Amino acid sequence: MARRKLFRLKLPSRTLLLGERTLVMGVLNITPDSFSDGGKFLDTERAIEHAYAIERAGADLLDIGGESTRPGSTGTPAQEERVRVLPVLQGLRGMLKIPISLDTQKAEVAEAALEAGVEIINDISGLRSDSRMAAVAARYRVPLILMHMRGEPRTMQAGPFARDVVKDVMQGLRNSVTIARKAGVAKSQIILDPGIGFGKSFAQNYELLQKLPELAKLGHPLLVGTSRKGFLGATLARDGKPAPPEERIWGSAATVTASILNGAHIVRVHDVAEMVQVARVADCIWSSKVRPKN
Repeated sequence: MARRKLFRLKLPSRTLLLGERTLVMGVLNITPDSFSDGGKFLDTERAIEHAYAIERAGADLLDIGGESTRPGSTGTPAQEERVRVLPVLQGLRGMLKIPISLDTQKAEVAEAALEAGVEIINDISGLRSDSRMAAVAARYRVPLILMHMRGEPRTMQAGPFARDVVKDVMQGLRNSVTIARKAGVAKSQIILDPGIGFGKSFAQNYELLQKLPELAKLGHPLLVGTSRKGFLGATLARDGKPAPPEERIWGSAATVTASILNGAHIVRVHDVAEMVQVARVADCIWSSKVRPKN
């Protein structure tokens, strides 16, 4: 099992200690077409209610997104993305106790969200879509999650895939970190995400989970998101048909456990209550310092 290095992440409202235990990031998609829950939370009031439910379920962080990045998706205009997320952020401001992260590739959306109370920016493009994103994160002094994606959502699963996926991911993440650092983002404010399911074959996703300790050598905390993804649907297929997203919870649990035992600091999930339990038990396996209550 990989040993996790401890990091301190400075948010506007608090400092998070990463590595002592696994933090669980709950997902709230305010989109009509996300692969797992598209259309469920487009209504502002329903989205706000779900945010509170995620908090009650035990999440440490809430990740809100207004653009689907499922395989084959074609993108969302910045104005539409703002219309989706800003009313929710404004409704939650000062009410939610856990920090909010915004999943966006657009600097103008990120800046508007930061003004509305967001404390972390999550860029799935690793700064390839909008290089201004790094400057925004630096100016507001907020943490920046940099994910590796090979290609773009519209075509990423069409291949060709990398011959050496670990080398490809490490090189891509190094490039993203370099851009961020040149823009003034502090090293201590950068989190890395290998981008499970983003331009990787199904087998490569499993390889990355196995080799997370290699990615930890980059010197940043790791976030891993495997929840309900397509490679799990393929693994759990019946009669030649992929398991639907809602039937991938136990597969997700297995990959969350593997992520934690291999060094992930944060896991990004849809099924928060269940994965909070998974994380607690995995942490007990991982560390002799973490003991279950008698």
